[in-house]
Amino acid sequence: QVHTVESGGGLVQPGGSLRLSCTCSRSTFSADPMGWYRQAPGKKRELVAAITTDGRTNYLDSVKGRFTMSRDNAKNTLYLQMDSLKPEDTAVYYCNYPRIGVPLADYDDWGQGTRVTVSS
Repeated sequence: QVHTVESGGGLVQPGGSLRLSCTCSRSTFSADPMGWYRQAPGKKRELVAAITTDGRTNYLDSVKGRFTMSRDNAKNTLYLQMDSLKPEDTAVYYCNYPRIGVPLADYDDWGQGTRVTVSS
């Protein structure tokens, strides 16, 4: 069952910024670690950033220092502030809750995602 709605993507020039949002309908949102994922054309989906229930974050090495993930538990919403964007950040971005031991390919509840295109 799909439980997320992502938004905020678009076309941006290299070096630009975007802020993605994800609204989650799961009643356990505030008790779930959450993640932002992306899938670039021809590539596998990957975890870009993760956040614990108390706001601690981890990032893919290639986005460290450029992306900032946050959450608002009162609004059941995640955010991904993306700065200094590069063409290699071009992808469809999704949010979901990480499941230990389950391959991403086996998740069956992805939302529609939001497309980010970084190009001049």
